[in-house]
Amino acid sequence: MTFYILGVLFLLITLGMPVAMALGLTAVGFYVLQDDLSILAMLPQRMFSATTGFTLLAIPFFILAGNLMNTGGITRRIFRFADACVGHIRGGLGQVNVLASLFFSGMSGAAVADAAGLGQVELKAMRDRGYDPDFSAAITAASSTIGPVFPPSIPFVLYSSITGVSVTKLFLAGVVPGLLMAVALMTAVYIVALLHRMPRNDHIDWREIWRSGLDSALSLFTPVIIIAGIFGGFFTPTEAGVVATAYALVLSMLVYREVKPRDLPGILWDSLVHTIRVMFVIATAGFFGWLLIHQRIPHQLVITMTGFSDNPAVIMAIIVVILLILGMFLEGIAVIVLTVPLFLPVVTQIGVDPVQFGVIMIMCSMVGLLTPPVGMVLFAVASIADMSVGRLSRALLPYLAGITLVLLMVIIFPWVSVWLPDLVTAQ
Repeated sequence: MTFYILGVLFLLITLGMPVAMALGLTAVGFYVLQDDLSILAMLPQRMFSATTGFTLLAIPFFILAGNLMNTGGITRRIFRFADACVGHIRGGLGQVNVLASLFFSGMSGAAVADAAGLGQVELKAMRDRGYDPDFSAAITAASSTIGPVFPPSIPFVLYSSITGVSVTKLFLAGVVPGLLMAVALMTAVYIVALLHRMPRNDHIDWREIWRSGLDSALSLFTPVIIIAGIFGGFFTPTEAGVVATAYALVLSMLVYREVKPRDLPGILWDSLVHTIRVMFVIATAGFFGWLLIHQRIPHQLVITMTGFSDNPAVIMAIIVVILLILGMFLEGIAVIVLTVPLFLPVVTQIGVDPVQFGVIMIMCSMVGLLTPPVGMVLFAVASIADMSVGRLSRALLPYLAGITLVLLMVIIFPWVSVWLPDLVTAQ
């Protein structure tokens, strides 16, 4: 039965059906064929309950905060400050690109928001200074994947809602891997820049650092408010989304005055559409997940995989390969809602910390965002840069190697992800 249910699901997805529809139709079709129509009466209730968790309220607010920052001049100021700080390193604006994405990741928590908003600023600046278009687009796409790993993170919020793992622990677990991703990407930029003799600023302009720092200080204070507020116990991660939105609104409308009242309906509409898209997947996944539990599929999968090998490393390698392959065809949120209910019992059985697995899951989905045929960031940046997906995919290889190296570190050395949560909770 497990084979038939999962087989039908992936067949529908392969045929091009939206993931949300494939999840819902698979579950509905199963109960129709089983002549168990009474259970279908629970469909609306299961879909509703899947989207009403308090933790999930953070998602629309972080999406709205990201849109406000992209529209209100916050991203431009962040980029200018990053340019002043690291523009003198070999690779110049490539290094700036990574640092700016790290700053922005502490505000939006979404890779596509980074790529679509900050990415436009980065690509224009690199084009104006004569950088190679392939290099510019590739590092813009790669650096945007830092956002969902470094706190706050929308995928971590979703993972928490499915598993019950503390959002605060997950946010803490993403700090070290997020910083390592930035280091890996900056190293890759440096190597590529050396090979291609790319430009850099002649010297450190301390006056520009001071001026741009003052101009962007309020923007850069956003992640400080979010992270300090969560870890200081002043508000929950869900409430942090509201705080981030309110702060971005004040900066954009009252301080920088780049967002006018007439701009708000468009910003709200874009945020609403993105939120509905995410929530519909979560809603249908709620009913499908109930089907999995009803048919004891996670339990059967645990028995199958542990029977295949008793070596935790082998089982973990199989799971990671499956996640990476799925990431090539499905968006990150779909991979999370599909596989977490299946794989979490397996990794728990072999002794993997659910917090560590959360980081592994999100990093695998980040690789998926950069790989064809469905990588959302890949398509977003290719569209902005006006180049083919194939051309961008080839240029991304050095940076994918860096991200994959960090992923391997998280898998092989659990302390990379669990050290900080354990340290904070022990105090």
